[in-house]
Amino acid sequence: MRHKYSKTLAYAAITMALSGAAASPILAETFRWASNTDPQTMDPHAVNAAPVTSFLNNIYEGLVRRGKDMAIEPSLATSWEALPEGAGWRFILRDGVTFQDGAAFTADDVLFSYERAASEESDVRSWFSPVSEVRVVDDHTIEFLTSAPNPLFPNSIANFMILDRDWAQANAAERPARDAENYATRNTNGTGPFVLSARDPGIETRLVPNPDWWGDVEHNITEAIFTPIGNPATGLAALLSGEIDMISPIPLQDTEQVESRDGFKIFEGLETRVIVLGFGHNKDTLSYSNDVEGANPFLDARVRQAAYQAIDVDTINRVIMRGKAEAVSQLLPAGLSGYSNTNADRLAFDDAAAKSLLTEAGYADGFSFGLMCPNDRYINDEAVCRAVASMFARVGLDASVTAMPVRNYWDELRAGNYDMYLLGWSPGTFDAEHPIRFLAATPDDEKARLVEFWWLFQSARR
Repeated sequence: MRHKYSKTLAYAAITMALSGAAASPILAETFRWASNTDPQTMDPHAVNAAPVTSFLNNIYEGLVRRGKDMAIEPSLATSWEALPEGAGWRFILRDGVTFQDGAAFTADDVLFSYERAASEESDVRSWFSPVSEVRVVDDHTIEFLTSAPNPLFPNSIANFMILDRDWAQANAAERPARDAENYATRNTNGTGPFVLSARDPGIETRLVPNPDWWGDVEHNITEAIFTPIGNPATGLAALLSGEIDMISPIPLQDTEQVESRDGFKIFEGLETRVIVLGFGHNKDTLSYSNDVEGANPFLDARVRQAAYQAIDVDTINRVIMRGKAEAVSQLLPAGLSGYSNTNADRLAFDDAAAKSLLTEAGYADGFSFGLMCPNDRYINDEAVCRAVASMFARVGLDASVTAMPVRNYWDELRAGNYDMYLLGWSPGTFDAEHPIRFLAATPDDEKARLVEFWWLFQSARR
């Protein structure tokens, strides 16, 4: 379901998830829900990951947000307009808003949050790469100047969350702590509909309604309790026994069992996330090969195409994803701005063509390499990787799969510890510009190569 976070906590719990199930109707005022991933931090600028941003949108707010139809709508800004000659954007801020500690929200807090989010310590600083300057006009007017006309800028900051300057400075949290901890890692002070009341990382997080929230309340929740449950069977048992009211995602193999029971409902719908396999294009050699030294075969387009055509995406969808996904041909799904109808068709699955391409590239006997995967981030992520590795083996590509929890996975990717990796990506602006900017670019000017992915399928229905 593509619902905005501000109407009920249930919506936020399934935002960016792949599938969810809830006991229906939820009558209790205490709402208990679970997911397979605990948000790593309560700092909205420290980790750019869906489990963090989707959860924190209950506590913090941005200038804009996405509505139930996923269109951009006002939040802490009531309106915005482009500056003359494409110089940037002016935002008019909502009057009378207070942070959860009672401090008034002003344009200075937006400026501070921009400086914090755009800092070297921030994991979301790339959101502001088009910004050249931010100007406070008055307490309720702020301007973001851009280095070039940027019509997508309001859409690109839907997850840019605002902190109170005085609170952050008083608690020595002026900058985010991505690889360590500071006060903002476990404590919050937002303007959103819910307040953090207790946090035990990896165990339980409790929220209560913000009595001073400026928005319209559309729920009967008096307390919301989130519990990360990594084992799918344990999570399903907790749902069916009534220990929790909702779980997201629900294992695909269990959807029929849940839906057949009285009082339970499956929320289902195709989301925008695309699952891809990526390479180390800045690597001159493989890191995890037993038989290739001093070379990276994936720098050869014929080898990349061979791997592409060795993957039977339809079988992966049918057997592993239970038909709840759709094959895709590019980094964003059909219907979004920038989708290429010309390139809508995938290359055919063809083992013979894959072997021929490998022979042309000088690897008739194939080669070995490492495939890195998370095992608790996306639905059936490890199973998908192992199925791909099995398909590779038929054409001589010997992929050694290393799967790990996502809390360790991102650090491994940042360190370059892979030959190939699996990643899921949702276009934050609903435009092709987003994955191009984040995925098809490299920060290494000396070894600038276009990053290429094999796009596999669009995320499972939920």
